Amino acid sequence: MKPSGLLRAALVALLVGTGLLLGSCSRGGPAFKLTNITGHMPDLKFQLTNDQGKAVTAADYRGNVVLLYFGYTHCPDVCPLTLAHIHAALNKLGAEADGARILFVTVDPTRDTPSVLHAYVNAFDQRAVGLTGTPAAIEALSKRYRSAFSREPGDGHGNYEVSHSSGIYVFDRKGHPRVLSTPGTPQADLVHDLDLLLNEKVAT
Repeated sequence: MKPSGLLRAALVALLVGTGLLLGSCSRGGPAFKLTNITGHMPDLKFQLTNDQGKAVTAADYRGNVVLLYFGYTHCPDVCPLTLAHIHAALNKLGAEADGARILFVTVDPTRDTPSVLHAYVNAFDQRAVGLTGTPAAIEALSKRYRSAFSREPGDGHGNYEVSHSSGIYVFDRKGHPRVLSTPGTPQADLVHDLDLLLNEKVAT
């Protein structure tokens, strides 16, 4: 994938501009090590198609801690590294990680069919789900979480790359946004915050 540094820089600038880089904790909440976005981004909401070809919404994943990531299966570097990073963090949590789900939303729906997504995400983690949808639905979801992506010019043979932001958005079991991670986040910090969210008491 072509360097997505500009997109990542734009994401950081946007987060700074909207006051999302708040430090590790706020208002007496959990002592997160990652960027705390509690109350500063919208709840998890979408209508897409999963990697089994079934229509799903965010409600289907309520009760799980969700890690939302935008990527694509032809990505040569950032996406596989990110999924491997998340997988390793979840494995350190042992059985409690069964309460987490990785939602991998493709930014390349033309090539990433449900079957392609299924094979790809399951090669990294059995708790991962590939999601696709119409270009409009994917763009709307990306904008909802202030992410960004753009298709690069192709080579004339159907080959092209997609530059995209690399944020990992973590939601609690009720679908509320809690922390923002990146592929460069220390694994120990991601493990720490996932452990907090997986063991957090959910109000009824």
